[in-house]
Amino acid sequence: MTPATVETQPAQAVAAATAAAAFLPASSPLTIGIPISDAADAADIVFDGKAILARFSGSAHGEVAVIVREDLIEALSNTPMGVLDLSQAVRPALEAAATSLGPVVVDPGQVGDPGETMAEMLTGGGLIVPLLAEGVPHAALGFCVTAWLTGPRAADPAKVTGQRPGLDLLHDVEMEVTAELGRTKMPVRDLLSLLPGAVVELDRAAGGPVDLLVNGRMIAHGEVVVIDENYGIRITEIIPPADRD
Repeated sequence: MTPATVETQPAQAVAAATAAAAFLPASSPLTIGIPISDAADAADIVFDGKAILARFSGSAHGEVAVIVREDLIEALSNTPMGVLDLSQAVRPALEAAATSLGPVVVDPGQVGDPGETMAEMLTGGGLIVPLLAEGVPHAALGFCVTAWLTGPRAADPAKVTGQRPGLDLLHDVEMEVTAELGRTKMPVRDLLSLLPGAVVELDRAAGGPVDLLVNGRMIAHGEVVVIDENYGIRITEIIPPADRD
């Protein structure tokens, strides 16, 4: 592994911010600002809110942080479905940013102070990328690469080593496995009108296969079975890695 003196490049930070912006709630489309490497410049985008900082490891090692404004935190605290967890709400953005470098595993993350988090990222050689809504900082992404497993942008480490490097380190990592019968999209007004006995139509034909997802990514199809009064899934098809969403 290369030493932990890797300099995070602006192009890496912009790619990560672009990926994250697609998953952050905003009243208008987010645009990517100019990456910041100086603490004095970062002070101009500090706002009241929270930062969620997570470490990632895999094809690259480092840290990623999403800094959000107080208005988003208040919105998550007053939804029709109750209080929504901030870390869970921004996790898709954290994962999208980190995986812009290649295959990585992102830890759950910790909530912290925006100013302190930005200072930590910049001190470690990272960059801060403002995410703008109508020209005003709506959020920010902190991105810091500390090491590469097999060299910068090693998209396919197996071609370098002949095997999947570091996989043994992940054998004991627990992954969330879910079975999905189907999906649908509903406007908030329809969600608010739901009552006991209401029927929600899904995008799946009756008797169709069930999707098996690992950390939200579909890896297989199967059929529902009953095992000792519990539901189970019999795998009928494994989706090739190149075809996984």
